[in-house]
Amino acid sequence: MKIGVPKEIKNHEYRVGLTPAAAMEYINYGHIVYVETQAGAGIGFSDDDYIKVGAQIEPTASMVYEKADMIVKVKEPQPNECKMLREGQILFTYLHLAPDPVQTQLLVESNATCIAYETVTDKEGGLPLLAPMSEVAGRMAVQAGAHYLEKAQGGNGTLLGGVPGVPPGKVLIIGGGVVGINSAKMALGLGAEVTIMDRSLPRLRQLDDIFQGRVKTVYSTAEGITEYSATADLVVGAVLIPGAAAPKLLTHEHIANMKKGSVVVDVAIDQGGCFATSKATTHHAPVYLIDDIVHYCVANMPGGVARTSTIALNNATLPFGLAIANKGAKQAMMEDLHLLNGLNVHRGMVTYEAVVNALGKELGLTYTPAFDALA
Repeated sequence: MKIGVPKEIKNHEYRVGLTPAAAMEYINYGHIVYVETQAGAGIGFSDDDYIKVGAQIEPTASMVYEKADMIVKVKEPQPNECKMLREGQILFTYLHLAPDPVQTQLLVESNATCIAYETVTDKEGGLPLLAPMSEVAGRMAVQAGAHYLEKAQGGNGTLLGGVPGVPPGKVLIIGGGVVGINSAKMALGLGAEVTIMDRSLPRLRQLDDIFQGRVKTVYSTAEGITEYSATADLVVGAVLIPGAAAPKLLTHEHIANMKKGSVVVDVAIDQGGCFATSKATTHHAPVYLIDDIVHYCVANMPGGVARTSTIALNNATLPFGLAIANKGAKQAMMEDLHLLNGLNVHRGMVTYEAVVNALGKELGLTYTPAFDALA
């Protein structure tokens, strides 16, 4: 199979779909890898690094799309990239379709087979291709929050760890999944007072065991969010419903009632955000103020630590990508229901129900189960 790796074009996005080491794995199986020039240069992977492992360098993205049977990316394709896809071509990347009607419509029109990293599952019920970036984003959320709490950045001037004689800052994490647990690890490491809210009692018990009581675990209710957000210095939105638009758990009223100069970091922004006041930002302009609350809503947070993120992502995606390349997309998905769960769009059909629930009425979409679409 011919594998294409275009350069990412989203604002301050330096990650790359395949590292040279990952490209070499495809080549060792007999596949051809086309890489757009300078695709990995931002994180220290030169064109020569790709050439040394047997990849071919192409001068433009359009040439990569034209030659490849499968496009391997990181971020969702931008409109001009969607228009370069063709019927029968495979797209393997993050998609986050539920809050993005434009991309969804363009992918439907492309008649390509679009497999989303974020909805591929595993036998434990997890999301193995989302998990590495959730780990990164969870850790970055507290790092960013601590930075923007500084007075010069618009924050209230609180040091999360405090100092002897001065109490630490308060961190509220809404959602106890991969993002939440990694945010808690970072916040505890800084010495903050940490509260995690979740609606799963088994998960709260697990978190209590993991952190040995050093984190306060609270069952998530509207009243609880009102109470704890009002006193928090940093709120991390770590809520995920796989493939669906994130629920708005922090309302305009919650934001208005927070302490002035507090910071909110919405890690769920890729799925539309879990705060009512959230709007996607970029690494170039990462924050804005509403009611004197600093909002950090960067839609590609892990891109800020692009080298670490790229290697972690490639470690997770490589086995699935190789299965697609070695067997063909249809056979690979028919043999692996977890990979089949990643199929979001196939030949003009939307095959992920949460996307249809979010956008069906707006775009006139109907749901076709993935197995039926492939059959």
